[in-house]
Amino acid sequence: MLLRIVKPFVIIGFAFGSTAAFAAAQQPQAAPQQATAPSGEAPSGKTPKATAEGTEKGQLKSPYADFAKVADEGHKKFMAAGCNGCHGGGGGGGMGPPLTNEVWIYGKDDDTLFRLVALGSDGLKAHGYARKGSENVVGPMPAMGEVVKTDDDMWKIIAWIRSVNPSSASASAASPPPAQ
Repeated sequence: MLLRIVKPFVIIGFAFGSTAAFAAAQQPQAAPQQATAPSGEAPSGKTPKATAEGTEKGQLKSPYADFAKVADEGHKKFMAAGCNGCHGGGGGGGMGPPLTNEVWIYGKDDDTLFRLVALGSDGLKAHGYARKGSENVVGPMPAMGEVVKTDDDMWKIIAWIRSVNPSSASASAASPPPAQ
């Protein structure tokens, strides 16, 4: 109810304000600048989805060899993206599989994890990845590559996953499976 009372005042404020202010309010806002990539290079401006779709299979590698340093930030991004709704706040699972056990349905290397989160499980399969294991889940992993806004955010989320699942850490240096 309060929102209905406040909103007309905002609209009236624009109507009685200067024409220049009204015109400025109608102009599209520039996209916020993304932070510099960890390597010091300028970010591509692409979403993780675009990165996953536009990068050759096996080429995605985390810039965070010491994942523990960014794990807390990654957990905040995990929570903000709503990943906890399916995987639980600590990664222990729910309607989605636990991120803390040793079962990794598609693999646990950097390239596969990035693409799985960005493209979802159906998108991952469409790009030639096959299941390697099984887990009792309610449904497919949704594509989060446009919910998670930057590649750096995605790598920080993956760093947090590695921090809660030490068995996955050795895979960060491993190569992804060959194309099938």
